[in-house]
Amino acid sequence: MDLFDRKPSEIGERQAPLADRMRPNTLGEFFGQQDLVGEGKLLRRLIESDQVPSMIFWGPPGTGKTTLARIIANLTGSTFISFSAVTFGVSELRNVVKEAKERLKFERQKTILFVDEIHRWSKSQQDALLPHVEDGTVTLVGATTENPSFEVNSALLSRSRVFVLKQLETEDIVAILSAAVRDKERGLGHLKIKIDEQAIEQLAGLASGDARTALNVLEIAVRASKPLKNGIIKVDKKSLKESLARNAHLYDKSGEQHYNIISALHKSLRGSDADAALYWLGRMMAAGEDPLYIARRLVRFASEDVGLANSRALEQAVAGYQACHFIGIPECNVILAQVVVYLAKCKKSNELYEAINQVMRDVKETADEPVPLHLRNAPTKLMKDLGYSKGYKYSPDHNYQEEQEYLPEKLKGKKYLK
Repeated sequence: MDLFDRKPSEIGERQAPLADRMRPNTLGEFFGQQDLVGEGKLLRRLIESDQVPSMIFWGPPGTGKTTLARIIANLTGSTFISFSAVTFGVSELRNVVKEAKERLKFERQKTILFVDEIHRWSKSQQDALLPHVEDGTVTLVGATTENPSFEVNSALLSRSRVFVLKQLETEDIVAILSAAVRDKERGLGHLKIKIDEQAIEQLAGLASGDARTALNVLEIAVRASKPLKNGIIKVDKKSLKESLARNAHLYDKSGEQHYNIISALHKSLRGSDADAALYWLGRMMAAGEDPLYIARRLVRFASEDVGLANSRALEQAVAGYQACHFIGIPECNVILAQVVVYLAKCKKSNELYEAINQVMRDVKETADEPVPLHLRNAPTKLMKDLGYSKGYKYSPDHNYQEEQEYLPEKLKGKKYLK
């Protein structure tokens, strides 16, 4: 069950993917995340001292979550069991726990349980793990690309230390690619590869901080390049870009990045930065976001952040939504761009937004305040006798200048608009 017991040599020296062959075995070979595993940093000290607590690795794909787990497997004196939350469930977990208890009882040996993509486990499956983490039967190392605040049970989260892994910097990926080209045992060093630094830097920039993507593209480009007569395999920018096919966008329409980017778009609009707003719009469109979702958010923005400062903004946003509905993608891209730029350049006012929020707070706190009698209709004699509509001033008769209270008694004189 331990995936890390298998080395590339055991399944064919050159058959394992380059990204798998180039996985670091020690912290010294590990690139990036220096704020976590640099000399003297907390996670490094925990790993090197074999005092690993239950923890969650949270970060984008290709940033080293599984690799760090593999390094723990190499350095720790504990039994290391690897799970994939996609393929393993509670029944397999019971077997692991049973064996872990036996090891702890008879051999006094700890068990580290690595759960890849732990966010794919249901809350009930995570609950099944909780008591065994709590009593120390297993030490959990979970990996997730999703925000653990939403995807991991609060009880399990409170018993784990969360380490946030960031997207790798371009220079980190350049170093990883260069090492792969040079390494004769695990990498491509046994081949006569000619690749210039600019091509490597271009690939590193297009990989969106994902080392696995970069290594996969490099391997595909090498395999697809026909050796010259002298045996040299020439890899250039064009072949790398073709192998990538397109920029692999870090974007999940149901995940955190989805909300991060729409938040960036909204805040750029609010800050009247049309260029930034266009950029975030482009990111969403390139990642395949539903244009009608974007259009709906723009309609909301038109009232929330522009409001009465420019009443035409809502017209533009609604028209943009209708146009996107009519013609679809990719033709609607320019329509969304027009609405985004228009809203960014509009004069802003959140007066309406603040007013309706205050109204809703007052409605909640004052419950069902009775409508003042003079504002009630009196279609029957009984209602008239009870005082319904008595004293009401008909606005046209007073040239719309009448002094009259329209709010309930408890809110008399309340002003919601500035």
